[in-house]
Amino acid sequence: MRGYKIFTGNAHPEFAKEVAKHLDVNLSRATLGRFSDGEISVQLSESVRGRDVFLIQPTSSPVNDNLMELLIMTDALKRSSAGTITAVVPYFGYARQDRKAAPRVPITAKLIANLMETSGIDRVVTIDLHAGQIQGFFDIPVDNLYGSIIFMDYVKQKNLTNPVIASPDIGGVARARYFASRLGLDIVIVDKRREKANESEVMNIIGDVNGRDVILIDDMIDTAGTIVKAASVLKKHGAGYVMACATHPVLSGQAYDRIENGELDELVVSNSLPLQRQSNKITVLSVAPLFAEVIRRVYHNESVNGLFS
Repeated sequence: MRGYKIFTGNAHPEFAKEVAKHLDVNLSRATLGRFSDGEISVQLSESVRGRDVFLIQPTSSPVNDNLMELLIMTDALKRSSAGTITAVVPYFGYARQDRKAAPRVPITAKLIANLMETSGIDRVVTIDLHAGQIQGFFDIPVDNLYGSIIFMDYVKQKNLTNPVIASPDIGGVARARYFASRLGLDIVIVDKRREKANESEVMNIIGDVNGRDVILIDDMIDTAGTIVKAASVLKKHGAGYVMACATHPVLSGQAYDRIENGELDELVVSNSLPLQRQSNKITVLSVAPLFAEVIRRVYHNESVNGLFS
């Protein structure tokens, strides 16, 4: 057997270390630096010839720097004769522009897919893509893991009163319905009108939440405007405890202040991204064991879907 190696960039090294620990391997060494003009330099510190390499790097903020690190490290691995290169990308940036929703706009998710393939990546492992169809932008295998698997046990142990699953917008109904079906719960929908990017206005609730504890389900929390306004409207309609489960804690702009000062009781996220601040309202669950198991299965050519069936 050729064996495998795990490398990481600067985006989230703590996550990579946790994954490596679960696999009982050491992170492979690479030197990442900068030229005086800001260009990224990479030198691998050990041989990868013929090895299966897993490169862990979310394309998170600063997204352009972390994306370029991923591409440049991939090029270094390819030119060093790595056997296969699997990009483990817990958070796939630029995914929100996945179609032409207006005239004269890019489809950045497809552009990033092209760049990753061109750099030499053979396979992508990610979790909760913003839109599932992004898998089709690649001509290489893409494993899009379900983040809901880590939230199930946590929600069950909360012992909520007559709980109900809520989607914070119409676009997230399929995700919320899957979560609800796994837990055997009803679903309600928050109907909102988005005036422009990163701003939203919650309009109405489709379904009954009076006297019930509500679990909002989303793939990411960015500015937290949608989720905090949704919590406020849900409580106005009689909801008791309102918690939100979201895989990716992007949390940009005024997100932390909105969560602290808003009516959302708890935000549960994964560690796919590093938190910039701590908060008593934010609970972090680790997806490192899940990614470690997927890496093991990919390396041994075992079924990944079996984890979720």
